[in-house]
Amino acid sequence: MLLRISFFLAILFVVSCIKPPEYPDIPELELLGLSTDTMRQSSLNEDSVVVFLSFTDGDGNIGSDDSLNVFVTDLRDGFLAHRFRMPKIPPEGANNGITAELTITVYTTCCVYDNGDPPCTPSELVPTNTVSYGIYITDNDGNESNVVETPLITLKCD
Repeated sequence: MLLRISFFLAILFVVSCIKPPEYPDIPELELLGLSTDTMRQSSLNEDSVVVFLSFTDGDGNIGSDDSLNVFVTDLRDGFLAHRFRMPKIPPEGANNGITAELTITVYTTCCVYDNGDPPCTPSELVPTNTVSYGIYITDNDGNESNVVETPLITLKCD
């Protein structure tokens, strides 16, 4: 019995000494992976890739009911391809900072040809193209996270 109490007190002591992690107030983003590495080109959002991310924010002031705060840039030309709204995180869950996972769906884009063919048209000469995206988030103070880059995604141009 005394051994059980000593063991319980030792565990309680160790647990009470563990501090919650401290994250920087500027959001930090990490790419976890993609659902696929291939899409068919289209201007009508007929195909997509799901991007899995994780993020931390030290002061937990991230998410909004009315502002866009997730940004996806086509790295071929720097075009801001997609903007998303991350839902507001309740303050009671963010007192010591937060870490969470985020999933976004990025819809397909057009193949771009070096030979002068117009984008988004099938090409027999160029059957595939590649695209990579840069993704970042902002918190409610306007702090921008780091930019994570997706691996190359193959676009089928036919």
